Order: sequence, then C-alpha cells, then structure tokens
Amino acid sequence: MTRLRLPLLLAGGAVLLILGLLATGLFRRDVEPEIDAVLARQIGQMLMVGFQGTAQDQSGPSRLARQIADGTVGGVLVLGRNVESLEAVEAMNRAFLAASPSSPPLIAIDQEGGRIQRLRATIGFPETPSAAMLGRYADPETARDLYAPMAEALAGLGFNVNFGPVVDLDLEPGNPIISRLQRAYSDDPDTVTDFARAFVETHRVAGLLTAPKHFPGHGTTLLDSHETLPDISETWDDIELAPYRQLIAQDLADMVMVGHLVLDRGDGDRLPATLSPGLVTGLLRGELGFEGVIVSDDLQMGALMETMTVEAASVAAIRAGIDLLIVANYPRPDPGLPERLVRAIASEAISDTALRERIEESAARIGTLKRERLGAPDI
Repeated sequence: MTRLRLPLLLAGGAVLLILGLLATGLFRRDVEPEIDAVLARQIGQMLMVGFQGTAQDQSGPSRLARQIADGTVGGVLVLGRNVESLEAVEAMNRAFLAASPSSPPLIAIDQEGGRIQRLRATIGFPETPSAAMLGRYADPETARDLYAPMAEALAGLGFNVNFGPVVDLDLEPGNPIISRLQRAYSDDPDTVTDFARAFVETHRVAGLLTAPKHFPGHGTTLLDSHETLPDISETWDDIELAPYRQLIAQDLADMVMVGHLVLDRGDGDRLPATLSPGLVTGLLRGELGFEGVIVSDDLQMGALMETMTVEAASVAAIRAGIDLLIVANYPRPDPGLPERLVRAIASEAISDTALRERIEESAARIGTLKRERLGAPDI
C-alpha cells in the first residue's frame, strides 16, 4: 500500500495538471488563435455590410457605428429597408462618417434609376428614368442632365458610393434581372459606354464613387443570381467586355463589381466569377489591366449560399482577387456578422501567407481609393 501511494499521487497530480491546462485552453484544438489587431482592421476595411434599422438611435445603426469606429467594418450598404425619410437617412450616414474620421466608411446605395432606386419621390428624392428608357428615347447629354441632380442629392445625404452604372448588354429579352427590369442601356457596347460615362462623370463631380457592373456580363442569362447560379458559358460573348475596356482605359472605373456568374472560357473554370482567380485576377486585372478596387456582388445571394457559407465565400473571394466584400446581411440580419467574418477570415490568414498578403493588398488599395477619390486623411 505504501509503495503505491507515491505513483498514485504523481499520476493524480498529472491528471489535475492536464485538466488545468485544458481549462485554460492550452490543449484545446478548437481554441481560436489570437488575431493580430492590424490584420483584423485590414479585414474590416474590406467589409461592406447591410444592417437593420431606419434611424440613428436604433440598435442596428448604433451598433454599426461602433463597428465602424473599432475598425470591424469599412463600408455600409443602405437598402430600401433602411429608408423611412431623407432626414433619417442623412442622420444615419453622418453618424457613420463621424464614427471614423481618419478612415471614413464607404457608404453605398443602388440608385440606378427606374425599378432599382432605393430612394423614391414618395419621400422627396428626385427619381430618374431607367437605363433602358434613356437608351431608347434619350441621349447621353440628356442623361447627364438627369444624373447630375441625382448624384448631388446623394452626396447631400452623406453617400459617397453609388453602385452603378449597369454596363451589361441587353442581349436576352427574357433576362429576369437585367432586361425585364430595364437596367441595361442597349445591346450596343458603344451606346452603353456613352451612357455609362455620363453616369460616372456626373457622380465624380458630386464627389461619389461608382462601380460598373456586373462583370464579366450579366446580359445573356435567363437566371437571377439572387436566387441561383447562372452559367453563361454558352451564351456569353467577348463583346460584353467592351464597356469595361473603354471605361478602364479612360480612367472612369473607380471600382468594378463582379457578378455571381459561371463563365468557362475553355479552361474548365466552373467557379462563380466572384470566386474565380482566372476571371478576377486573370481577366479583369491581367487582360483588361484594371488596377482599382474590385468589389463583389452580395456574397449572401442565392447563387453562392446554395452551396457554401458566407465565411467560406468571403475567404474564396479574397483568394480570387476581390478587394471589397459586400454582405447585405439580409433577409435574416445578424448584428454580429461583421465580427464573425473578421474572425473567420483572420483565422485562415494566420496560417496562410498568401491570403494575408492578399488582404494587405486589398486594404491598401481601398485606402488609396479613399484618399485619392474621397479626400480621406493620409494615415
């Protein structure tokens, strides 16, 4: 009995030691690694998120302002659900901007005209005809006269990004998300470019950034990427790149928005464009020579969420070459989504040097855009 007492005591002590270490997390495999503050802030600058709420003092906008202030969020997407009055929208936007004076957030809206206008005449905002109506019955100079007051009014409300112009070609009359909603100017790329130029230049005068969309071309699909993933490999034509080529060559693309579209150009790439290194880094950056900020369409659209989580989609988009990740946080808004995305992306980047370098590149590119186009401080 006496001989066994010491080994038993030692064994018992070892068990207690291991239990103690487990309690502190040192032996747990599921403990998240410590996230570097610089890395977390860089990722935050890459996130543009939607939110729930219509007034500055509500919990959704208030929390978002705090997330902007601590660097978890670098951009805000305002949707129709956030609009109750122009005064309330302006107050929210001013609060978002004031939350981070040294690195003001990108505050974006989809105010294309026609069916796609988050701000309406019913609350006192000047409405604009659809792209199809302008392309059919007007000319680019008339479009300028209409886009200029729209852009000035957006700037007056505190917006600094309008996600347009749509430069998809009107090639498929049955297209549910482009043609049927009258979002395309024409089936002729030169006409599309001329109207797009009017859109971009009037917004620039007002101090707003724009983003031609939806690269590499949403004009021929019969499916809505909000619901499912369209494959345009058999219908897409190289002519759909013409407006991008011209706008990029004329330095009229602050950003380019990439759509959720499968385009196999003969190389077997079956990835959605937003997750495809071949289309984002190879085609848009390499072949078309675009050096600005590349932004994703909403990563929570059905086209992606059918097969993956938003965390997985975000990491894959960054690897592909996307700089700014849009997460509309709809239809089931989660106020903690930004923090969750930062943790998920950072956890991958900690052990992946290439991913971390991509994040650094994107954060730097967004910072340059804010300084050079929006006059943000050089910090």
